[in-house]
Amino acid sequence: MWEQSARGYRCRLYKHREETEGIGVNSDLLQQSLSLFSARKPSVVNTQSKMNGHCNESVERPSSVVVYSKHETSRKEAEDKTHLPALEAAYTNILRELGEDTARQGLLKTPKRAAKAMQFLTKGYHETVEDILNNAIFDEDHEEMVIVKDIDMFSLCEHHLVPFFGKVSIGYIPNKKVVGLSERARIVEIFSRRLQVQERLTKQIATAVFEALQPKGVAVVIEAAHMCMVMRGVQKMNSRTVTSTMMGTYLEDHRTREEFLQLIQHN
Repeated sequence: MWEQSARGYRCRLYKHREETEGIGVNSDLLQQSLSLFSARKPSVVNTQSKMNGHCNESVERPSSVVVYSKHETSRKEAEDKTHLPALEAAYTNILRELGEDTARQGLLKTPKRAAKAMQFLTKGYHETVEDILNNAIFDEDHEEMVIVKDIDMFSLCEHHLVPFFGKVSIGYIPNKKVVGLSERARIVEIFSRRLQVQERLTKQIATAVFEALQPKGVAVVIEAAHMCMVMRGVQKMNSRTVTSTMMGTYLEDHRTREEFLQLIQHN
């Protein structure tokens, strides 16, 4: 199989050399390319099916090909490019049904911009907690409360596809393991960059921290303004929604819970 591919490639190079020598192309470069290709040897790489977990075949690859693991590459960019035309067409249809002229100057690129914006606002579907916490959990003999508060959060209400935004505070009591401070903000980003309701978002963040660290307790509080209550519906400009999830010690011990709630209060 490899030899057939090599012979085919050499034939194409020879043919190209014959065609280009008459028009002034440097044939030495073509000869160098042919020599480099001929010198390559195939290497055998074991590939494992991610679907069934069994190593079932060996595949010949050129040694120059780099094989990446799932943690080294993301399929997000490729998937975004694949789905972008359909999203763009959908936004075009929405604008037309609203009575807009999609051919006018101000709207010529709006469907594509809107499609890309939606892909960014929902990029959390392509990310996992495992990806960001893989090398960020450390052994540490610390058993006192750790809090990161006022983490900025932006999300989309799944009922009306309009934004809600606010602040997230996360506390936990370590059980011999701690996580990098910025990783908690990244966990918020993973789950907020999806179509959400605030109640579920709060629980997902708390559960992710609890499962990753197995701490003595986790507490998460979110305070947010919902544009579905401001821009439409009841149109209450100053309304805020507060949700909380308490796990472990925070749920069982009211003094620990009160300490956390007091520490995250704004002065």
